[in-house]
Amino acid sequence: MSDTYNDRNDAEARDEADLNAEAGLDADPAHAFEQEDDLGPIDALITERDEWKDRALRAVAEADNVKRRAEREMNDARAYAITRFARDLLGVADNLSRALQAAPKENADAAVGGLVTGLEMTEKSLLSAFETNGLTRVAPEAGEAFDPNLHQAMMEQPSDTVAAGQVIQTMQAGYALFGRVVRPAMVVVAARGSGGGSQEPGSRVDARA
Repeated sequence: MSDTYNDRNDAEARDEADLNAEAGLDADPAHAFEQEDDLGPIDALITERDEWKDRALRAVAEADNVKRRAEREMNDARAYAITRFARDLLGVADNLSRALQAAPKENADAAVGGLVTGLEMTEKSLLSAFETNGLTRVAPEAGEAFDPNLHQAMMEQPSDTVAAGQVIQTMQAGYALFGRVVRPAMVVVAARGSGGGSQEPGSRVDARA
């Protein structure tokens, strides 16, 4: 009977070993540790790969930032150069405007009339060239709201025709280059209580604009 018992135990042991082998288990702990040690270099390679991937992504992002910064600085340099040139031309536009304001409108002889017409055409051509190159004239009409980003208040005075905080008169036209103010328009602004109404809260004119 003992032989039968031993045979049964041996068979069960063999079955258990076979099951462990099929399941990928090793009955020898030392061999299992050897398999775990074999994965160490692979883990190190994966870690190194991830580090190099992160470095590559950071390098690409930094290169993009440098490229965008260089483009922005180049555009700013171009805009600054054009701004200086535009400021020099504003004096020409101002002189033309003054000449037209002083020119006789009525009872002028043919020669004077031709001169005035020539000045008008010259001013129109100059302003058209300004517009083509992104330099726009800022000359608010009476009743337009005062914009501290584009206008500079030279004085405040009461008005019966426009409300408080609105432009009464443009004393000198301003100019903006691609939305950037080259010279603010110098204006007269209606004081508080003008136009039969009160100035809205927060609409106080900032003459330092």
